[in-house]
Amino acid sequence: MTKTTTNLLLMLITILAGTYFYITCCSECGDSTVEEPPKEVATPVVPETTSYPFALQDGSFSYNTNDNYNFNISSSDILMPLASSLETGIDTLKSFFQVNPAKVVDITGYYTSEETNTSAYPNLGIARANAVKNNFVSKGISSASINTYGKLMDEMVPENNIYLGPITYALGEQTENAAEELSALYEKIKADPLVLYFNTAEASINLNSEQRQKVADISRYLDKVEGAAVNVIGHTDNTGQAATNMNLGLDRANFAKNYLMQNGISETKINTSSKGQTEPIADNSTEEGRAQNRRTVVTLN
Repeated sequence: MTKTTTNLLLMLITILAGTYFYITCCSECGDSTVEEPPKEVATPVVPETTSYPFALQDGSFSYNTNDNYNFNISSSDILMPLASSLETGIDTLKSFFQVNPAKVVDITGYYTSEETNTSAYPNLGIARANAVKNNFVSKGISSASINTYGKLMDEMVPENNIYLGPITYALGEQTENAAEELSALYEKIKADPLVLYFNTAEASINLNSEQRQKVADISRYLDKVEGAAVNVIGHTDNTGQAATNMNLGLDRANFAKNYLMQNGISETKINTSSKGQTEPIADNSTEEGRAQNRRTVVTLN
């Protein structure tokens, strides 16, 4: 074998060896990227449904059940039927008042800022408390023994669009100056009655915050004073015939009566009448004056 042939063989062996080592070793170097482990996807935290019990406590007297009054979101209508344990609790409370007539129960209704208040009350919490109050009354508990309140509770979490028991209860004593407070409330309502305004030939109600508070005040007085009633008097402008306006005024008064009834005021405590166009409070020759005359006045007897 010549020297040239030997050199060629050595070169070939070198090339083959280099190729072998490249394939077996260096090819792994080109894929040296370390794969990162997959990122963990955070599981959404579902807030736990809130639920408030029907709980009463006063000295040695107590009753507690996880069942309570339930409401749909943005509603003050009690969901029926009531749980049997809740019915038992109401009967127990009724018996408690028969033995303790000087006691009262404070009912506080909860609501959230995201709910829509379509009631006649200042907030949905008071509306819910009043709905519970009326249910108590239907079962024989005197409204004079019940106070109603509303409280914002944005921490509430519904279950399938239902708030479970957004109502709490506290037993206490009648205040010593209750009579004076009711007398002051009467004078307040009489001095500044609830006035509802209507468009021509229209009977619709849309309350502002001040009017809602007046409804709450009227409801409270009617609850606390035996024999108290509310007078709803319809008035019109002088557009059209006097006889027609007398009927229109009564229609508006009855519409307001139905509205109050829908918001928990008993039909037996509402008197309606009409003055038609006979008692204007402004000039009927102007549209502004006629608008002021188209009104229904709600006050105490």
